Amino acid sequence: MPQTALNLIAVGIFIMTMTSLLGPIFGIPPVVPAALTFGILALATADTLSWNSRGVSLLLDLFASGEQRQRIINHEAGHFLTAYFLGIPITGYTLTAWEVIRQGQLGRGGVAFETETLTNQPFNLQEMRLTLDRFCTVWMAGIAAEKMVYGNSQGGAEDRASIQKALTMAGLSEAATPQKQRWAQLQATNLLTRHQKSYEALVEAMKQRSSVDECYAVIQQHCDADN
Repeated sequence: MPQTALNLIAVGIFIMTMTSLLGPIFGIPPVVPAALTFGILALATADTLSWNSRGVSLLLDLFASGEQRQRIINHEAGHFLTAYFLGIPITGYTLTAWEVIRQGQLGRGGVAFETETLTNQPFNLQEMRLTLDRFCTVWMAGIAAEKMVYGNSQGGAEDRASIQKALTMAGLSEAATPQKQRWAQLQATNLLTRHQKSYEALVEAMKQRSSVDECYAVIQQHCDADN
């Protein structure tokens, strides 16, 4: 079950516990906590199976703090900047569950990449390995960006899962995943540190919901300041 659904279940359990403790004081019938828990579990399960957890994400977005929203922007800017410098075309980005729904996307949002031009190339083992390395670096860049700004990371579970899936499809063992993640995070950290001015300017541009082309221009404008 996705992390957002698990978060909602945790909230439901907390509400149930508090209601059970305060119920006798305020005269709340014992059936109320049970009904609340059942309802939240049913909502989380149905949303996960039928709507890719977007309903849960939308609900949690409504209660997100300003710091949490800013952290998401910093995380996604890490993906964006790293993809830009590694030559992976970007088609768009979303920063909230509502933006994902409004744009009619089927996934969970974030930075979207155009991969058709990459996958349509003639098969070349060396090129495939380089492409995999580039994507692993981009996937770990969100975590690297959070750690660079905040000293820790809260997001990135789906990014790690993407690396696991890609390595499995490439025929690598599950044991190789942690090492590849560490390597990719180091590469992303080095790139973000080297282009920190561009990264900071990109964060502000994404905060204003600038277009992809406008974000590209912002990065270009600050490249000289990075050197």
